Amino acid sequence: MTTESAALAKASTPRILVVGGGYVGMYTALQLQRKLRLQRGEAEIVVVEPQPYMTYQPFLPEAAAGSISPRHVVVPLRRVLDQCRIVVGEVRSVDHDKRVVGVVTPATEEEGGGATEIPYDQLVVAPGSISRILPVPGLAEYGIGFKTVEEAIGLRNHVLEQLDIASSTRDADVREAALTFVFVGGGYAGVEALGELENMARYALRYYHNVRPEDMKWVLVEATGRILPEVGEELGRYAVRELRGRNVDIRLETRLESCEHRIAVLSDGSRLPTRTVVWTAGVKPAPLLADTGLPLNDRGRLVADATLRVAGRDDVWAAGDAAAVPDLTSDQEGALCAPNAQHAVRQAKVLAGNVVAHLRGEPLTEYRHKYAGSVASLGLHEGVALLYGRKFKGYPAWLVHRVYHLSRMPTANRKSRILAEWILSGLFKREIVSLGSLEHPRAEFEQAAGSGGDSGRPRP
Repeated sequence: MTTESAALAKASTPRILVVGGGYVGMYTALQLQRKLRLQRGEAEIVVVEPQPYMTYQPFLPEAAAGSISPRHVVVPLRRVLDQCRIVVGEVRSVDHDKRVVGVVTPATEEEGGGATEIPYDQLVVAPGSISRILPVPGLAEYGIGFKTVEEAIGLRNHVLEQLDIASSTRDADVREAALTFVFVGGGYAGVEALGELENMARYALRYYHNVRPEDMKWVLVEATGRILPEVGEELGRYAVRELRGRNVDIRLETRLESCEHRIAVLSDGSRLPTRTVVWTAGVKPAPLLADTGLPLNDRGRLVADATLRVAGRDDVWAAGDAAAVPDLTSDQEGALCAPNAQHAVRQAKVLAGNVVAHLRGEPLTEYRHKYAGSVASLGLHEGVALLYGRKFKGYPAWLVHRVYHLSRMPTANRKSRILAEWILSGLFKREIVSLGSLEHPRAEFEQAAGSGGDSGRPRP
């Protein structure tokens, strides 16, 4: 491993290293740069994140449906965290005894060396989570995730391409597989993605003369007996009725057993020929946590106390998906905060305040937040919401969903752009163009180069 200069490692200014630039990482760094006197050398903040942006995941379904531009659901870290040092790279190891993390960046890979060691004084561990993939035959080959903006836009392109295939084929089997869309997981991601994309595809079919909305088959597979458990049983039943009213086939207490050879085999015995299997069946902590040497619970999350300090470590902090934080507002003994965005954003503020207090020798604050509720979109103008005990359905819930998430979107810049896009989308028609070639931008050039570069076109 190469190491940063000794001057940096031994600097008198304490270095706060934030691992991850998601909800917890970005909001923690944002609060730290506001509260600390960085220009006077009170501290230095370094944020390590594989992507140079934070993705606001609740808006991914709308980005996939074309209601919001993909670039507006991400927040550029360098712009927002202008007083922090941003390192685009992946943390591969944590050596807390030496107070260093090993980071692999695009530069280290180009240079052919090993990981770069970055020292720290205070460590914030917030790498988030990854999709929980079960050993389902064929899933790795044919499954599509829905956790990143790249996956959301890739899925949008894929769905529109299936409509093109169905419109142009004379093979009944190919057409049936192209028009069958299977979503696995009845949580927020699965239900909202299906609702938005079904709505988009139904709108797009007005431009396909030989494909009707009833030709499409949308299937939601959920292993438990209900969907959207966070909004309560009544609203969950309403969501099922609403989606079934749009001819969505909801299979409760059903599992995906295989999707080999483009055939989704379900535990109820159904065999569905399909070219689209979207996997949204839960998440798990980032693999990095297992290599930190820090205490983990039985689910692989860092054990933290109510001040968001990792158990037994005075200078290591954690929150969000990566941390098992006690829920002080719960009546159940040993209850933990749910790993969701609502807690992550609020935990980040407490975490940042406690890091500042620790540096200044002040008392720490315990995290305490009673769950406010949940909102979910079922597509354009449809939704369910449970906020502070009040239930909303249909258009009011959809409006609550948009207002709530717009208020939580970081920066006035992004809020204004998203609001403008919503207004414009209400005045003009949807965009239904597939830009699947963006996923392989060099394909045409490589084909031309492979044929000698002479495509019959005049050279400039």
